[in-house]
Amino acid sequence: MIVLAVILGLLGVVGSVAPGLPGPPLSWLGLLCLYFFGGTNAAGEPMSTSFLFIWLAVTTLVSIIDYLVPAWFTKLTGGSKYAGWGAIAGLFIGMIIPPVGMILGALAGAFIAEYVFASKTAVDSVSSAFGALIGFLFGTGLKLIASGLMLWQIIVYIR
Repeated sequence: MIVLAVILGLLGVVGSVAPGLPGPPLSWLGLLCLYFFGGTNAAGEPMSTSFLFIWLAVTTLVSIIDYLVPAWFTKLTGGSKYAGWGAIAGLFIGMIIPPVGMILGALAGAFIAEYVFASKTAVDSVSSAFGALIGFLFGTGLKLIASGLMLWQIIVYIR
């Protein structure tokens, strides 16, 4: 169970950056494994149910925010729904060369979608593309922080 918990924690961190893997939920499953295994911290205290539910709430909140923030940043910079969809398409195409390809793909996808489908000027399309990119990076950063902290807690409760 300890090995499974650590693997889930590591997959959670990787999944925070790589699309297709649900990062924070995987990390939380690692905590859940230790909860049922009876993992304890350095003081010998077992993981509490409230601790587990707090991390479940954080996982849920971060997962929801990850879907909402890119659209919010895109709209904040004057973008349309096309920029958001273009960023997602560019992200998946950019997965061929991670992580640079994912970032550049999201940026290029948002720009092209705004320019072609929303008929915006090049300057407006660039602004929208950067909004989509900043939203994506913000959401990814939140997931990475949450998953990293859960991995840390998995390590702490292995003792």
